[in-house]
Amino acid sequence: MKKMLTRGLMLMSVLLVLGSCKKDGSSATAADANSDPVLLLDGGAEPQALLRYKIAEGTTTKSNMDFTMATLAKTSDSASLTVVPGVRLHIVSGPAMATERGVKFEVKIAKAEAAIPQGLDPEVAEQLQQSAAILDDVGGTVEMNDRGVSLAMELNDRAKSPDLPLRLLMMIVNARTTLSRVVLPAEAVGLGARWEARKELQLYGFKVQQVDTYTLVERVGDEIKLNVAVTQNALPQTVDFPDEGIAISVEQMSANANGEIILNLNALESDAAAEGSATDKLSVTAPEGTEKISVDEAFEIRMTNTTAFE
Repeated sequence: MKKMLTRGLMLMSVLLVLGSCKKDGSSATAADANSDPVLLLDGGAEPQALLRYKIAEGTTTKSNMDFTMATLAKTSDSASLTVVPGVRLHIVSGPAMATERGVKFEVKIAKAEAAIPQGLDPEVAEQLQQSAAILDDVGGTVEMNDRGVSLAMELNDRAKSPDLPLRLLMMIVNARTTLSRVVLPAEAVGLGARWEARKELQLYGFKVQQVDTYTLVERVGDEIKLNVAVTQNALPQTVDFPDEGIAISVEQMSANANGEIILNLNALESDAAAEGSATDKLSVTAPEGTEKISVDEAFEIRMTNTTAFE
């Protein structure tokens, strides 16, 4: 049974994510040409106006992304705690290139740094830095329209490396599509407007529904302030992993996050902060028997547009 639990937890470290990308590097959240991912819930107060990105040719935006995460996986007789104490990603987006459908640009992690607590053992500090450095040069290209709808996404070769923690990559990709490139409504809106952006995430065969709900709080020129609430839910389902000899059944898979975004419609990055938690209850079945696993996760994410600081 212990061997089965170990294999199950190894799989869970990959499967329980805050986002998704396909193995071929294409986006699982790219827009369906025949559907609109946005549902306007409330048009807000007058006056109302269209919200549209206006990204000039050659635009390059630099930003920092800071995140921390803690995951506790438990069975009836064991527990496994994983903590990411703090990582800062220095990200460069651009230069932007105009396309017939909108704008296309490269996004790359120029450097990843671990947050090293003062007084930490030098050997442990070096291990943390080496773990963070694996994200250096990870990136890809994105094409989006003037509403921020992702039309295409392709990961670069570094992002496809087998050494890269897939779970971490998925979390980064999804956090950025939710917080940094907000999908805007087709209709004109005013202060107090609320809209939903929906997407289905594919997690190794599991289907998870995500809803991002945005509220327009303030607008000054091409800068808007938004509140965002994110929910994820998965229906009960089972996926087999023949190579591992394991089947994983979802009894509950949910996550919630809340945050604030300062969105510059002329830039490729935003200022944003969010925190949230996730709860998952699963059954891992192997030849040795079935083990129930519960997973609780807490996370914080902050993004800062640093272009103007240089």
